Amino acid sequence: MAVVVTSISNYLTLLKEDQVDLKKYALEKIDSSVDEFWSEIVSSLDLIKTLSNEKSFSNRDLASLVLSKVYYHLGDFSNSMSYALSSGSLFNVLSKSEYVETILYKFIDEYIRQRNTDGKIDDRLESIVMGMFDRCFKEGSYKQALGIAIECKRLDIIEKSIAESGTVSSMLAYCVHLCNTTVNNRKFRQQVLTIIVRLYLTQEKPDYINITQCLIFLDDQKEITNILLSLIRKDEDSLLLAYQIAFDLFQNSTQLFLKNIRNLLPLEKSTDGMDVDEIVADGYESRVKKLDSILRGDITIGLNLEFLYRNCNIDMHILQSMKATSELHKGAIFYSGTLFANAIMHAGTTRDTFLRGNLEWLMKSTHWTKFSAIASLGVINKGHIKESKTLLKTYLPSGATVNATPYSESGALYALGLIHAGHGEEITEYLLEKLRIPNVILQHGAALGMGLAAMATGREDLYEELKEVLYTDDAVAGEACGIAMGLVMLGTGQQKAIQEMLTYAHETQHEKIIRSLAMGLAFMMYGKEESADVLVEQLLTDKDPLLRYGGMYTLAFAYCGTGNNDALRKLLHYAVSDGSDSVRRAAVTCIGFILSRQPEKCPKTVSLLAESYNPHVRYGSAIALGISCAATGNKEALDILKKLTTDTIGFVKQAAWIAMAMVLIQTSKEQLAEAESCRKLFATCINDKREDTMSKFGAVLAYGIIDAGGRNCTIQLHSPSGHKNMNTIVGIAMFLQFWYWFPNTHFMGLALSPTYIIGLNKNLEMPVFSFKSNCKPSLFAYPPETKPQTNNQVNKIETAVLSYSRRMTTKGALSSSAMDIDTKKADEKKEKEAQDAKKLEEEKAEKEKEPEPTFEKKQNPARIVPKQLQYIQFDDSRYHPIKRTPVLGVVLLKDQTPDQPEQLVVKEKPETVVPASNGQQSGTHASNTSTTSSHKDKDLPEPQPPQPFEFTD
Repeated sequence: MAVVVTSISNYLTLLKEDQVDLKKYALEKIDSSVDEFWSEIVSSLDLIKTLSNEKSFSNRDLASLVLSKVYYHLGDFSNSMSYALSSGSLFNVLSKSEYVETILYKFIDEYIRQRNTDGKIDDRLESIVMGMFDRCFKEGSYKQALGIAIECKRLDIIEKSIAESGTVSSMLAYCVHLCNTTVNNRKFRQQVLTIIVRLYLTQEKPDYINITQCLIFLDDQKEITNILLSLIRKDEDSLLLAYQIAFDLFQNSTQLFLKNIRNLLPLEKSTDGMDVDEIVADGYESRVKKLDSILRGDITIGLNLEFLYRNCNIDMHILQSMKATSELHKGAIFYSGTLFANAIMHAGTTRDTFLRGNLEWLMKSTHWTKFSAIASLGVINKGHIKESKTLLKTYLPSGATVNATPYSESGALYALGLIHAGHGEEITEYLLEKLRIPNVILQHGAALGMGLAAMATGREDLYEELKEVLYTDDAVAGEACGIAMGLVMLGTGQQKAIQEMLTYAHETQHEKIIRSLAMGLAFMMYGKEESADVLVEQLLTDKDPLLRYGGMYTLAFAYCGTGNNDALRKLLHYAVSDGSDSVRRAAVTCIGFILSRQPEKCPKTVSLLAESYNPHVRYGSAIALGISCAATGNKEALDILKKLTTDTIGFVKQAAWIAMAMVLIQTSKEQLAEAESCRKLFATCINDKREDTMSKFGAVLAYGIIDAGGRNCTIQLHSPSGHKNMNTIVGIAMFLQFWYWFPNTHFMGLALSPTYIIGLNKNLEMPVFSFKSNCKPSLFAYPPETKPQTNNQVNKIETAVLSYSRRMTTKGALSSSAMDIDTKKADEKKEKEAQDAKKLEEEKAEKEKEPEPTFEKKQNPARIVPKQLQYIQFDDSRYHPIKRTPVLGVVLLKDQTPDQPEQLVVKEKPETVVPASNGQQSGTHASNTSTTSSHKDKDLPEPQPPQPFEFTD
């Protein structure tokens, strides 16, 4: 029978003996029982410490191990780690005990801390951590080793864990994911990506798509060009891959990056203005030209235009309701709001039916309202590059236009920039010419247009031209120049420009100029992360609140999407402590940018701030949720925003409406019930006479955002491959500046991305092919069209008849028989309307009885929202995509039966008709208003017949 040990006091007594062997024996017994009797051992700690410190004692390391275990049970991890280090090899990292696992993780945390602070690392600690890595390799825990190695910044272990894993491809993809989500240091991230690229290239079949995504982060245009040129020399699969990479590059790269790649291509002659259809299909030279055309963006922009035009699904009743509200209220705010909402709703669709149908209403605009009205054409025709001047020729400053004003001409220049945003090589020189005209109103529009067209090009000549206008110290022109200088130098971080802009911001007395320069400085630090820390600190400690305001956005742009804790800590500090409401509002707003890649964290971060006593902090909380949770339908964010829609302050409710629309964009009621109820809330707010003016303005903008781009666009701050969407980030940041200058609202057009899958063949043509969406069609369908209320119209008719009857009875002008006829007609009309309504209800009930299909066949090109990608299955018998997993955008297709004739999708050209200032139409396809307005796509439903009416004298 086994003896149950109830005490180890006898072993503790042996520690006092003089014989070394007895002490060793006692320590061995105590070590084996320490987990059970540690509380008893505590009384003898001093004695064990003496043995641990006694150099002549041969079993010092064993005594240290016992002490480490006792301190572990006492919760004193610092002493436990210290004595574990002293125990040497007796601390066995291969052991699976709770003590070893806990202390080992503590060692790793300490090792990571010392590696990140460049402190001197204890050799014993290094040995333990290396032992842990060896343990991971023996157990096959390569992902665990890779994750710890990344946190420790051990490049050698990173490479070893990938190379020895046996599943190199999946480990490389996992490593790229970790780089995008957890690595906060930009320099170290680039070192890791360099290793990844090298390992990718050693594979038998390198994944060139992922390689080029890494090379974009590394800003290595030369290597990307070499890959593209090598691929187009090979077989058809490689050619398709090269084209696919080129489309991805256009989606994820800046204008300057793409231009540098194109300059490295061996083109014999310029391809400016060349139509892809005119390029010969065979030969290396033609392939290079096609590659150049893709990198220019000609094809993608053309596809965007055609898709948005073809699939525009706007509910015009909503716009008419907004227009009616604007006519009831005095002041330009509702008028401007309706113009902005219309522009955002029709962004990129080229459809200006609403403007052409309401020319008299449009002609009411004056001064800066006219500037905004003309600029809205730039949002509507975004990407209509080849015919941009033709579209706006009625308004552009040419000296020949009748009734032209500087405001309409300036708005047209701004519109040119919006059309050419991020793709303005063809228009920059024209805008530069107009910038030199000595008229501050024209210079305002020209500067904004140039900043948009030359965004992120880093052109110093344009910067110098803008600086000259800035130094005239005019508030109107200077405000636009400060922003434009930042846009041109976006992400360059050029120290000379930063110093000049900062110096002038301290010298000028104009608040508009100071604020615009502060935003310009923020743009220059886009994506710079720790490189921006010096400027951030300088701005955050400035006495001028306008520069501190810019400091918040500088922090946001530098660390956008990184989730950096230090950046969040600074923003939260200033959100609750700064003396300026504008700075506090900006600080909370910018939390949304920092957490844009981790939307689930934002509601928890701002939940308390959303209950702040300060309305500006509450405003910022709403906008932060809108930015970080854009297009996610996040339930927690919506719960917070719903509370803010009942706030007592008008501009807080305004922010809540706008943010709610951003969160719910492209979300159907089948996905989230709030999608339908929120639309009703927008409409209620707009039509409520007692509602606050600022709140109504927010609801109008919200309706525009939730239906953006004909309900075919979304807001994505990051692409699926992990790259920041520069246009979206800049667009949202500048859109938020409408607080100070309403025309900045048009920047929302930059933030919108079409959501589609478009398949192209090797000739870059659109073949007829289909794929399956394995979900109910209603799950991602367009919201149903609202119907105008007919009941109110019937009531009006009844009242008119009664009034007429009463008046005529008083005068004796009508006989009783006439009155009876009118009454009879009204009754017949009521009865007919009731029958029609009943018939519609019956038809609706019949449709509801039919079971909805569980899948849907999508035809090329197809509207696909981001959440729908998980249900997409490519099952076409003829065409297979070159990419393995479904992604939004352009997909190159491999033809499995190239010998058979191809059937191509019939293209539809966008309209180019715009309203002229004199009430007539102008454009390349001009026709009478009724003809153009009645144009409908073959895919769109026929309009309902008008309600019956009677005309009386």
